[in-house]
Amino acid sequence: MKQNKILSLLGIAMRGRNLVSGEFQTLEAVRNGSAMLVIIAEDASDNTRKLFTDKCSFYDVPVYRYGTKETLGRAIGKDIRSSLGVCEAGLAEKIIEQLEEKQ
Repeated sequence: MKQNKILSLLGIAMRGRNLVSGEFQTLEAVRNGSAMLVIIAEDASDNTRKLFTDKCSFYDVPVYRYGTKETLGRAIGKDIRSSLGVCEAGLAEKIIEQLEEKQ
């Protein structure tokens, strides 16, 4: 049930144009300060995980590992995605709440 809520919130963020996806766009959002939350797929490569963990730590952006590349992509109506950036504070907060409850 929690998983559906998280994926629904990601879909809402995408439809509201408050989400970026893919390595390049997500990294750009972290660098320019628009990303409030980064989600990395559990099956993302070690290099991708390290890149986002390091960048998010430096720019003080919360980062979580969640779902698979396929699940994240499907939630936002795209192909596989290994990284997502949520760019709206309220949605980011709600998603973080759900991710924290899941753990």
